[in-house]
Amino acid sequence: PFHRLLEAQLQDQRREHEEEVEALKNQVDAMKEELEKQQQAFLQTLQLSPEAQVEFGLQQEITRLTNENLDLKELLEKLEKNEKKLKKQLKIYMKKVQDFEASQAAVPAEGRRHERNMQAAVQRKEKDFQGMLEYYKEDEPLLIRNLIT
Repeated sequence: PFHRLLEAQLQDQRREHEEEVEALKNQVDAMKEELEKQQQAFLQTLQLSPEAQVEFGLQQEITRLTNENLDLKELLEKLEKNEKKLKKQLKIYMKKVQDFEASQAAVPAEGRRHERNMQAAVQRKEKDFQGMLEYYKEDEPLLIRNLIT
């Protein structure tokens, strides 16, 4: 049984290796085709007049910029989608903070006074820092409340 298990594993590895080799061969073939196309285009460009070479170069640059522009549009769409998601999360957190503040309204005035003093100290302290903020997950509601107020 152990011998058969090893043999089966070896066959699986051999099959995976053969698939990888096949994929790499296909990739090499595609690269060869692309290289041949580029070489033909280069040779054709050399045969053109100087004006036609400039026009061809401009056409190539326009194509490259168009593709880059499409990639940037796709990235922009992803970022806008992420922004909408984050705005929704912010609304949820703001609601949680409001609910928490409403529940804190029942806390005695002395406790609230101490909380305000602590909050003011935190605000003064935060003004000295700029950039990324590291915090513990359990401190998130307090952090959000302080940021909003």
